[in-house]
Amino acid sequence: MVATYRILSVLVIFALSVLIIRIGSVAFRMTGLSPDVASFQSMSAFSGTGFTTDEAEQVTSTPQRRTVVKALIRLGSIGLVGALASLTLSFTRTNANDAVTLASILGGVGLLIILARSHWLNRVMTPLIERALSGTTDLALTDYTRMLGLQREYRIAEVDVRESDWLSNWDAEEMNLSDEGVLLLGIRRGDDYIGAPGSDTEIREGDTIVLYGKENRLQELADRDEGDIEAHEDAVEEHETVLQDQAKLIDS
Repeated sequence: MVATYRILSVLVIFALSVLIIRIGSVAFRMTGLSPDVASFQSMSAFSGTGFTTDEAEQVTSTPQRRTVVKALIRLGSIGLVGALASLTLSFTRTNANDAVTLASILGGVGLLIILARSHWLNRVMTPLIERALSGTTDLALTDYTRMLGLQREYRIAEVDVRESDWLSNWDAEEMNLSDEGVLLLGIRRGDDYIGAPGSDTEIREGDTIVLYGKENRLQELADRDEGDIEAHEDAVEEHETVLQDQAKLIDS
């Protein structure tokens, strides 16, 4: 006999954990963190693993982000992770068919992971989570959220520059980020901050740059490898299409 209720309990707890991590990730992104950093730090805070990374300082640098971290730590500490482990181990003390039970758990968890990674589901859930957070918290800078379109597909993100990145060792004018629909707002260099960088300001390895643009473009820029001119040209072409669509809206 399969322990149906226990299997469902494990899957429900796992689904709640995934949802909480997702909400934390969206909340971090609303404060300006890039998607990959937001996702990692949300999972780290909720699970209590305590990873110490360069991004950890970013997460605690503002009151809004500290609020998110505290909420994730509290939710993680109430026992969701522990309950998941305890329920799973409890199957060894039942008369259930261990093989069928394990297969049921693994299959259910696998399905939940696939759903969590679904781009379609994320496109549906993310705006709902952002709307709920905007209405109940002060995570985003409310005065500027609507002005900058941060409730839509536009974001402000911090991107760490590595030696192998496309963003490394260019000056602002050479990168032509504006042609891709991205604005360079500032550069963090050690303890210094360069606001509204000039066109001849060089971006160096180890810098953290603050960018404004569409979320998918910011993510692609953060992952773009050095010398990938084709990706830049594709981004410019895509932005030109966006400008054409915007021109039609203006003329209509």
